[in-house]
Amino acid sequence: MPTPSNSSTRNCNQMPPILTVEGLTKTFQMHHLGQSLMAFEDLSFTVSPGEFLLLSGPNGVGKSTLLRTLYRSYLPVAGQIRYDSREGVIDLAQAADIDIAHLRRTEIGFVTQFLTARPRVPAEDIVAEPLRLAGHSRDDALKEACHWLKTFGVKQDLWRAYPTTFSGGEQQKVNLARALILPQRLLLLDEPTASLDVGAREALVTRLADLKSQGVAMIGVFHHAADVAHLIDRDIRLKPKELSDVA
Repeated sequence: MPTPSNSSTRNCNQMPPILTVEGLTKTFQMHHLGQSLMAFEDLSFTVSPGEFLLLSGPNGVGKSTLLRTLYRSYLPVAGQIRYDSREGVIDLAQAADIDIAHLRRTEIGFVTQFLTARPRVPAEDIVAEPLRLAGHSRDDALKEACHWLKTFGVKQDLWRAYPTTFSGGEQQKVNLARALILPQRLLLLDEPTASLDVGAREALVTRLADLKSQGVAMIGVFHHAADVAHLIDRDIRLKPKELSDVA
């Protein structure tokens, strides 16, 4: 299968890629059906610092699966995901779990529309945690956390409350504040605007534009793609796959 087509005509100054994907393939075994489901096959593309790639295509085409495979929540069945980390190039498809965990803490971020909040932990502490883990003082981390909670429209009365009691939209705002408080080198975005009101969506787009200007590479799936149209450098369009008999 050829490299996915690029619909965008925008050209940015290309730096050496931070991520190089070659021949990436992911299938799911449907044992109860005696069949396998091809999520995507033989995908190849690169992403450079400061570049924004949009993943597009109909529902069920494998966009979120691709992001989770790049994040190594899923293992691919074939291909390479070469990431140019601060410590050298590493194939995320083959890397040890301990290396993946380190990169998630320090270089690769993932923003999903769902927040898995720990019980009895206040929103401000959840958001501040990435800064605390990076060595910031508790006071500085909480101050920055409150800034981003306010930016994304979380009411101040909720900052010390537990997000497990929040609505889906409010939980998503906490999720965004936590995910974007500490800039990463590569950011994967899975429908981050799905549950947001207009004000929060505008705040998110402003933050993504700022991160892009700082050289953060981004790959995203967006329910409201028009919101980020001015940030998109390339559009990777995925096509549906069919079930096939398990060999």
